[in-house]
Amino acid sequence: MAKPLLPDALWDRIRPLLPPPKPRRARYPGRKPIDDRRALIGILFVLKTGVPWEDLPREMGCGSGMTCWRRLRDWQRAGVWRRLHEALLAELNGAGRIDWSRAAVDSRSLRALGGGERTGPSPVDRRKKGSKHHLLADGRGTPLAATLTAANTPDVKEAERVVEAVPPVGGRPGRPRRRPKELLADRGYDSRALRGRLRAKGIRPRVAPRGTPHGSGLGRFRWVVERSLSWLAHHRRLRLRTDRRADIHEAWLSIGCAMICFNLLAASLC
Repeated sequence: MAKPLLPDALWDRIRPLLPPPKPRRARYPGRKPIDDRRALIGILFVLKTGVPWEDLPREMGCGSGMTCWRRLRDWQRAGVWRRLHEALLAELNGAGRIDWSRAAVDSRSLRALGGGERTGPSPVDRRKKGSKHHLLADGRGTPLAATLTAANTPDVKEAERVVEAVPPVGGRPGRPRRRPKELLADRGYDSRALRGRLRAKGIRPRVAPRGTPHGSGLGRFRWVVERSLSWLAHHRRLRLRTDRRADIHEAWLSIGCAMICFNLLAASLC
């Protein structure tokens, strides 16, 4: 039997975060809107398969592609996907499944068909328009934060912003936590200024220096963020950017991170 797109356990976590539906007019109420769960299944189907919105199968009972797109947009504006990611991080933290002793940062470039917001000439794709995902993962590979930039944005310039994007993670007694003890990065992040700013935040930088031969030894720990980036790319909508609007693609990125957290949580409970 195929794995459901929206398991009951995931829906139970998302449902309280959704904004209440708009009140319907007593007179001439019009057609009844699609149920939120059915619309969410359509959103997850597009995320996983990468099909255009207009090709969303009507047989799934999720309404039209435009209906699902509007829900994705509205729920992004309401902060649903961000709060879902934070809630799952808190659950993982409460279960002792977040390794705050270290974190790793890396990026992945993807082509942007038709351009759009936060796109630029890609230095790794013959200067075709593209974007870049920046991901910060803990020592186990759990996505702590992700940001979106143009493909020609240097990694070192975005490193501090992705560190600042980590939300306060609760789930355990005491103050919520946001900072790992140390940050691991490859040669693309080699910068004296970045090291100074990380130390000011109480984070020990471990960055491979430029101009040195390969074999720094950081790969033994950094591989987890590369694995998480590949997990994000399993969602075809995150493998190739087709949305011109940055907020829509950021919604996909937040959902992708939340799905990884949910799968890690489910695996820890088995």
